Amino acid sequence: MNISASNAIGKLLISEAGVTEQDLNQAYETRAKTRDKLGRILVKQKSVREIDLLNVLGRRFRFDVLTTLPPVTDIDFTSRLSISFLKKNLMVPTVVDGEPAIAVNDPYDILVLDDVRKHLTLEGCPVVLSTESEIIRTINSAYDMVQDSTDQVIQDIDEEDADQLFSKIEEVEDLLDDTSDSPVIRLVNLMLSQAVRSKVSDIHIEPYQHHVKIRQRLDGVLYDMSTPPKHVQSALISRIKLMAKMNIAEKRLPQDGRIEIKVGNRDIDIRVSTLPTVFGERVVMRLLDKSTVRMSLTDLGMSPQYLELFSKIIHAPNGIVLVTGPTGSGKTTTLYAALSEINTVDINIITVEDPIEYRIPGIGQVQVNPKIDLTFASGLRSIVRQDPDVILIGEIRDFETAEIAIQSALTGHLVFSTLHTNDAPSSITRLRDMGLESFLIASSINAILAQRLVRVVCESCREPYVPVEAELSRIGLSGDQLRDGTVFRGKGCSRCLNTGYAGRTGIHEFLVMNEELKKLVLETADANQIRNLARSQGMKTLLQNGADKVIAGQTTIEEVYRVAQS
Repeated sequence: MNISASNAIGKLLISEAGVTEQDLNQAYETRAKTRDKLGRILVKQKSVREIDLLNVLGRRFRFDVLTTLPPVTDIDFTSRLSISFLKKNLMVPTVVDGEPAIAVNDPYDILVLDDVRKHLTLEGCPVVLSTESEIIRTINSAYDMVQDSTDQVIQDIDEEDADQLFSKIEEVEDLLDDTSDSPVIRLVNLMLSQAVRSKVSDIHIEPYQHHVKIRQRLDGVLYDMSTPPKHVQSALISRIKLMAKMNIAEKRLPQDGRIEIKVGNRDIDIRVSTLPTVFGERVVMRLLDKSTVRMSLTDLGMSPQYLELFSKIIHAPNGIVLVTGPTGSGKTTTLYAALSEINTVDINIITVEDPIEYRIPGIGQVQVNPKIDLTFASGLRSIVRQDPDVILIGEIRDFETAEIAIQSALTGHLVFSTLHTNDAPSSITRLRDMGLESFLIASSINAILAQRLVRVVCESCREPYVPVEAELSRIGLSGDQLRDGTVFRGKGCSRCLNTGYAGRTGIHEFLVMNEELKKLVLETADANQIRNLARSQGMKTLLQNGADKVIAGQTTIEEVYRVAQS
């Protein structure tokens, strides 16, 4: 942007946006080296906020400033302008008060703006200013909407398409920017971009005798996505294996790989696993959205009482905190949230994980690698020589790992780890079954958190209804415990893909070890005795905590029963 201290905009920035002449001179020097736009330089060097800069420009040019652009409805421009052109020039057609307009980030790009107006026959249409991130989001949304449907792309794939696969593979920064003509590449890109947009966690490609089934896991439940014909299978799986840097020729052995992609402004990490079956290779892709990682304890769905207690426990100087539950119950997310909460410059945190799902700044993370004998146990032995204050063990799987964890806790370290048990009291029995002495368990365990993930009722289509008594009794409720005698369920709408649910939250069972419980553990009591004592002291079971969320209208009876039934 052509801004200087001597012209009107420069004076406005100085008088209204807090920019100094020194800031402007520094920006000029940077522009001479980088040829970047002056306005962007001022924002990058934090001389001015982008919105303040836009407000000054809006007053100067008499343009409205919109921090949020309306949803894209007319997407005709996507066939006439390339996505890369609009992203490069940071402008996008939009609608203001029901009339066509063009949103721009830099009003000085007059020549490009006029070209766009002429190309779209929108001469004379008004201009609005918006932030770079909002314009990029709107562009991505528009081009994401017009991608071919999965069925259309599948119809374009023929028997010879596999020959084109190898010559047309390109690495692209953004899947939405890929304009490849190969139907297989378009199918994979479409499959991934749709999954990211729908917040899918896993994609399954399952070969059968006469067809291939593609399924996706949304909020913990698998749904059918499409059923391509058999001849698509080879090219589809080969494309994914190439992206994951796997051995394409090897089809008899299981393989693991990794893909890093970008969809719009979202960075996605994909773990790929192949498994040979009688009808061909089965592929499962786990999608991890690095741009939406939740690292706050308040996002875990804990009750205020549990949240306060858990926050206190994770600040203890030593001992073991266990999080338990089946695969996919959010154990790792809970532990990452705990580490993020206590991560300060004065403590040394080291983890040993398999695999490392998310990178956390300021924390040393070690990846287990059995091929070179780097196991949880061997990694732990090295970690304790790195002077850690806090240690995270991805999972306690055997006696050796459990023994080192307990010794670490008893020698002044705070240890976090996970177990695969059905509830919190069963973890004591599980450790005992591994061969640990009861006195070691009692003296080292601080708390055990059992958890499950339940789907949340969609806010857009939820409706109250009166459940029958038999329905309520499944989760230990009665009608007089309900507000107005009703609970909520989702009817299904476009926002929740007609599932009635949108997102997930946790239900928890929190066992905090006190002197009475430690005494019971020393007496080698079983899980039932420990559970009964803990409940008499106020511990709520998973089913009871889930029932509380049903009463609050957050989830449904069926969902709680599905994940928490004994």
